Formats: sequence, C-alpha cells, structure tokens
Amino acid sequence: MNLPKPIAQDAETVTLRRSDYEALIERLEDAVDIAALDDLEARLAAGGSNALADYLPSRLVERLVAGENPIRIWREHRGLSARALAQAADLTPSYVSEIENGRKPGSLAATAKIARVLGIPLENLVPAAD
Repeated sequence: MNLPKPIAQDAETVTLRRSDYEALIERLEDAVDIAALDDLEARLAAGGSNALADYLPSRLVERLVAGENPIRIWREHRGLSARALAQAADLTPSYVSEIENGRKPGSLAATAKIARVLGIPLENLVPAAD
C-alpha cells in the first residue's frame, strides 16, 4: 500500500495532491462498505428469520428510486395493509392513504408514529433535504 506523501504540512494542516486525497476517500468509502457487509454477514450467521428485515429487496429499492412513497413501500415490505398500519399508528386509514398517495405530506408526528410501527428510523420516510 502506497501512502500519500504530503506536499506541505504544519501543526494544523496537511496538503495532499488531489489524486492522493481522492484515493484516501475511496479507501475510506471501501472500509465503510466492508464494515456494513461484515455486519450483515454477522447478522446472517447469527440466524433468525429477521436478519434481513431491515433491508429492502432490489425491486422495492427500484420503486423508491422511481419516486414511490416510502411509507407504502415499507408497509408492503412489512406485510401490513394500509388499514392495519393506520390502526397500529393510531391514525385514520384515510389520512394514511392521503399520505401514501401524495395528497397530504403528513405531519412529523404522524410520520414518526408510522416509522415506529414499521420499526424503521424516521429518516427512512422523510425525503432528504437538498
């Protein structure tokens, strides 16, 4: 492994060539990916039918990327009807339907209830801010 050589450095900063910086970032991203795979392998090795419960199959990821509502996708992945989700989240079925169909954005409180019922982090249901 070739370590980058600093162009300049002082007590607070180190200056690298862009190619060395990009290589370091790529190594870091690879390490994060490897750690995630190691975690998944450990979960699978530990067994249990829920080892993959927090992972969406590619067909559902494709629907997410296409812009489909994440609440509907996670609800279906969990095997819940809209009515069952609404009841478990203490919301009306019509409100959940309006959220899933994009007619209402859904309040933060309602989305948090839905995330809790689905057993996923809230950020999985809230679009990322650009």
